This record gives sequence, structure tokens and C-alpha cells, in this order.
Amino acid sequence: MSNTPASAEEFMALAGRIAASDARISGLQAGLLAAASLDIAHDSRSFSRLLGVEHALVIRELTGLEDLGLIEITHRQARTLRSHFRLAS
Repeated sequence: MSNTPASAEEFMALAGRIAASDARISGLQAGLLAAASLDIAHDSRSFSRLLGVEHALVIRELTGLEDLGLIEITHRQARTLRSHFRLAS
């Protein structure tokens, strides 16, 4: 991970490469993977707010990434469903 924050261009470029690399990955899922990789967001609520996407959609896409074995959910808050995640090792 870099000590300098990723630019929007870096984020979009990485998300595009991820989406193009695997047809099973949606654009939103590619964004989640890019955010985790670039250390932009590691929880569903932060990602949702940063990108202006409904939290419920982010939760659904995280579940899909978890099913694919690409993301690990490290903590899930029962009341809000905020999910903390990282790239699968």
C-alpha cells in the first residue's frame, strides 16, 4: 500500500481493469476490490458514502465477492449491517 492517497483516476483505472479481468465481477464489485486494494475504504458504509451508492447494494455486492472468495468479511455490525472487509488472502 502506498502512503499517498489514490486519485480518482487511479481508482477508476484499477476498477476498470478488475471488471475487465473477470466477467463474474460487476462494476460495483470491481470498485469494492479496488477500494480495498488502494486502501480507500474497508467498510461498506464508508464505501457507500464515498461513491454515493445505496448501502444495501454495497452489502449485496460484498456478499457476492465473499461467495467468490475474493473478499473476507472481518466484522459485521448486527444492527446496521456495516461490514468491514479486506481482500481475501
